[in-house]
Order: sequence, then C-alpha cells, then structure tokens
Amino acid sequence: MNELLQRFLRYVSIETTSNENSDTQPSTACQLELLKLLRNELQSMGISAELDEFGYVMATIPANKEGIPAIGFIAHVDTSPDASGKDIKPNIIENYNGETILLNSELNIQLSPTQFPELLQYVGQTIITTDGTTLLGADDKAGVAEIMTAAAYLMNHPELPHGEIKIAFTPDEEIGRGVVKFDVKKFGSTYAYTIDGGEIGELEYENFNAAAAEVTIEGMNIHPGYAKGRMINSQLVAHEFISQLPENQRPESTEGREGFIHLTYMQGSVEKTELHFIIRDHDEKLFMEKQEILKKIASALNTKYGDIVHLTIRHQYSNMKQMIEPHMHIVEIARKAMEEANIKPKIQPIRGGTDGANLSFKGLPCPNIFAGGHNFHGRFEYIPLQSMEKAVEVILNIVKEFAHFPIK
Repeated sequence: MNELLQRFLRYVSIETTSNENSDTQPSTACQLELLKLLRNELQSMGISAELDEFGYVMATIPANKEGIPAIGFIAHVDTSPDASGKDIKPNIIENYNGETILLNSELNIQLSPTQFPELLQYVGQTIITTDGTTLLGADDKAGVAEIMTAAAYLMNHPELPHGEIKIAFTPDEEIGRGVVKFDVKKFGSTYAYTIDGGEIGELEYENFNAAAAEVTIEGMNIHPGYAKGRMINSQLVAHEFISQLPENQRPESTEGREGFIHLTYMQGSVEKTELHFIIRDHDEKLFMEKQEILKKIASALNTKYGDIVHLTIRHQYSNMKQMIEPHMHIVEIARKAMEEANIKPKIQPIRGGTDGANLSFKGLPCPNIFAGGHNFHGRFEYIPLQSMEKAVEVILNIVKEFAHFPIK
C-alpha cells in the first residue's frame, strides 16, 4: 500500500485542471507535466510507452501467452475545473475513528460523518482527504495510480499469464473531450476498462446521454430614468427563462436513472446575459424531451420580447449501454474479479459519464470500474487507501480472468 500511496501523492501534487474554454488539446499545458511523468515511469519499468501530440499516453505490456485477448485499462489525468486543483495538500488519517475530521483548523473546515455518513464504512482504515481549500484529485489520479501499481506488479510477476495489456492515460475527460482524438486502432485492445468510478464496488456500463446548452440573451439598455416601454433587462429575461424550468428536473431533486437540467454558469448585465446548462438522462426519449423544454422556453421568450434569446445545444456523449450489451461477458468478468477480491459488486448506472462512453461508440467496449473515492470535484473529496488497494487487486483479477477467455 505504501507504493500505491506514494504514487498517488506524487500525482496529485501536479496541477492538471482542464479548461473547457481552451481550444487546444490538451486544454491546459499543465496536464502534460503529469503525462510526461507517467510515460517516463512506464518506460522505467521496462514497458513500451509513448506520449503523442494530442496528450495521450499509450503503453503495452507484451503478451506472455498466446490465445488471450488484448485488454486495456484507462484513466484520465485532468481534474475538474469545478474546484481548484492547485497546491493540493492531502491529509492522511490513519486508523480513522469514525469522528469528524478537521480538514483545516485555520478556516474551521470539517468533514463530518453527519453530513457524509459514508465515512463510517471506513472506520479503522487510512483515509486521504483535502485540506478543505482544493479538491483532492482522486478523480482520476486514483485510477492512474492503481493502473500504474498493477502494471508494476505484472512486470515483476511474469509467471502470471496474460495477453497484451494496453494502458492509456488521457487528458480533458472532465470537459467531455477526453477521447475525441483517441486512436482506438492504434491502441490495439479488444476490450478495455476505465478505472474512473466512485466508491469501492462500483461497476457501470450505463451512463447519461449528455448535452451542453448555452443561452445568450441580448437586452436593451436605456437610461433608467427614461426606460419605460423601452428597456429590456437581459438579467430579468434570464430569470424568466430559469423560472420556467421544471423544479423536479434539477440535479438536487433527482437520483438513480432520473435525468436533469442543470444551470452551471450565469453571468450578465442589463445589456447581455449568458446561461450555461448541462442536460442529462439515461433514456434517449427523455433526453430529447429535456432539450425540447429549453427550445420551447427560448421560443416563447422570443415571441414575447423579439428575437433576443439565442440557444445552442451541443451533444457531448451517449449512453454506452447499447454498445456494451453485445459484449456482456466483459461486465461478467469484472463482476467475478470483484467477488474474488471479496467485494460486493454494485452494478448501477453512472450519474455522469466517462471516457469509456465515447470509446465504446468508437468500437472499444469499455465498462467503468471504481477508483474508490467520494465527493469528487470538491473540497470534501476523500478516498480510503484500502479501496485503492482493492482496485489494484480487481485489475489483476481481470487480467487473470481473461487468461481463461478465448479470443473472439
């Protein structure tokens, strides 16, 4: 576990926040620092690895037995722009006692099992937290550390039979561009798994259909003393737009397979206001209905005020379920790998997305496996070290299971 912990701490010390407003790939240069480090560490293990112009690290552990399909393990290096990923200061709490954890005494920031009862599942374990001012980066540097630790084990234990083991680390997953330029043919894997899920036991092959919507409202700014019948305050029109959205379709009102329309950004003045939304649903029909809601609101406001509301909707990714179901043996192999590690699998839809969704539509079936963390994208993020260790064990168990699976 110490090797795994040291890898994780080394990786989270490097800022890798992605930026959706950038048009480069990777979207931020800082991601390349970690990507280069990973390439070099793989090469130092004796593994063939390269970093291409788009920020993809691809590596191969050669097969040591014929007749076993190539399988891949994938994780992303970027962290969410929802919270700072700079100057991360992890706290390591050994033998957690089940009480409130003081993250930051100066700011009196606490991680409490009253607010986060899942903490009580990890009494007696080693928990890694933030200092309450940044995210931790377990999404998905935990996955990166787990794959790297499993790779080191495989290189040190050639007696374990396996086909080609493919490894990839990607940028920009958090902004929905992680595998836009990923060359599946070059990667060369028959099947793959993203190690990018949440708490221990998660196994997922369904995810949201996803779209992003941007609303720009053009107002009419007149001196307020002479505004009657002439001013159009774009901020108030934005308020009308938001007020017409169904309250029961907000993220805080949904769970399970229920989708949502989520306002992520709002900025404006009398003259101009911008609203950004993300749209999510597991069901394709309901997903399209949510988009229609936005279109109808925009149309009604344009009828009322003139052509001042401009809506654009951009598709982000689709539910990978339809691409995984013809290959359900890979889900079954992962389930069995967890059970062999004494983990109860939690097979459930992802209330989000992973690189695996787009990879599945590119022809690489790619379910998602837990990395072990909780409260991703925020300052209350934490991860139990024992969950990370179990993720490594599951990766190795998958390799063992595929040794008995004939190439199709």
